[in-house]
Amino acid sequence: MTVKLFIATTLDGYIATLDDSLQWLFDVEGEGDNGYGAFYETIDTVVMGKKTYDWLLREQPNEWAYTGKTCYVMTRQQLPNTDSIKFTDEKILSELTESADNIWVIGGGEIIKLFLEHHLIDELQVTIAPVLLGAGIPLFPTGNYAEQLQLVSSKTYGQFIELHYLVKNNH
Repeated sequence: MTVKLFIATTLDGYIATLDDSLQWLFDVEGEGDNGYGAFYETIDTVVMGKKTYDWLLREQPNEWAYTGKTCYVMTRQQLPNTDSIKFTDEKILSELTESADNIWVIGGGEIIKLFLEHHLIDELQVTIAPVLLGAGIPLFPTGNYAEQLQLVSSKTYGQFIELHYLVKNNH
């Protein structure tokens, strides 16, 4: 089992503006799909927070982006599961990470923090955009975690650079 974070961030460390906009991401010249397709083929399960789920529903109301993958939405709300999505809270973390092969922690920041605080992330693929927002939703919110990372590779996609790290002191 491998838990991966694959995400884009601004150079100053934000994953969205304060009003949840990702327009900055689409304004930067990339290359192809910036490695997304190759990464997506390596995972079978996706985990996201409720805010990310709500954003996806607003931005793509007619099509679920992760059809064919097992999807978990972490939330404290009691919501009915669908054929595509299981709504759950953090109590299922250890069970989830033991039952799936390759998990993608999509975001947002609070879910990333939760996984880091439980030392469950094995790999980080962070794509940095040449954008400074000055304020926004941080990639890594303040939390009770500390990890040593090992750089595996870096790759450019147009104006983006992807940094791929392994977590050294995991588990």
